[in-house]
Amino acid sequence: MQEQLYLSVITPAYNEAERLPKTLRRIQEYLSVKTFSYEILVVLDGPTDHTREVLKNMIPEMKNLRIIDRSINRGKGYAVKEGMLQARGQVRLFSDADNSTDISHLDRMLPLLDQGYDLVICSRHPRDALEARQAVGQAWHKRFMGNMGNLFIQLVVVRGIWDTQCGFKAFRDDAAEEIFSQTRIDRWGFDVEVLALARALKYKIGMIPAHWINDARSHVIWSGYLQALWETVMVRWNLATGKYRLSDTTRLAPQDPSAP
Repeated sequence: MQEQLYLSVITPAYNEAERLPKTLRRIQEYLSVKTFSYEILVVLDGPTDHTREVLKNMIPEMKNLRIIDRSINRGKGYAVKEGMLQARGQVRLFSDADNSTDISHLDRMLPLLDQGYDLVICSRHPRDALEARQAVGQAWHKRFMGNMGNLFIQLVVVRGIWDTQCGFKAFRDDAAEEIFSQTRIDRWGFDVEVLALARALKYKIGMIPAHWINDARSHVIWSGYLQALWETVMVRWNLATGKYRLSDTTRLAPQDPSAP
């Protein structure tokens, strides 16, 4: 039986030889002063650059590092799913390899999880969280595509969440296992599917503002935006046709810890 840890940080990596070392060192710097147990779980999604070699060279300096290495590229969604289902933490955080949302955001997530929320997401949109801001924003065309895409996502499947795609989401272990064991989207639309499933399963979603720093070296290309929109339609179809196992039980709302 595997040891139960408090936190798992899951980072999917495709061709991240350049960005991954700085991100992992920052995560370790943050976690090294915490009192809880943790693991850093990197899921290699069939990289074709030197990501494997770079990561191998980092092993001696990295504490509590685990690696899942797959030779075939299946997509970011599949990599996150694999990490979530193999993680050992009571809390399972998915964090992008570019560290655009710094690991310190976890400080504001953990209290919400302690209060009874099942998952907590970061948002870069002030309509979700007033303090949200993009310290270094995206190019105008990416912002435009993102805004139009979000309106479509809200119309089709996830109403009321203005930023579904921020790569920093934390889950309680039971929620992570129930949600990710059912996901079918392997690539860019997986965030939408995860939130749609969380809503359908009546999990309680908390939200915190992101202080987000864009990295212009993003792997998302134009076709990725279109694919995410098509996958959003597929999520709606899957929900409508009963492709997911949805519980009939209604979960209780988060309780005020000060209440009797």
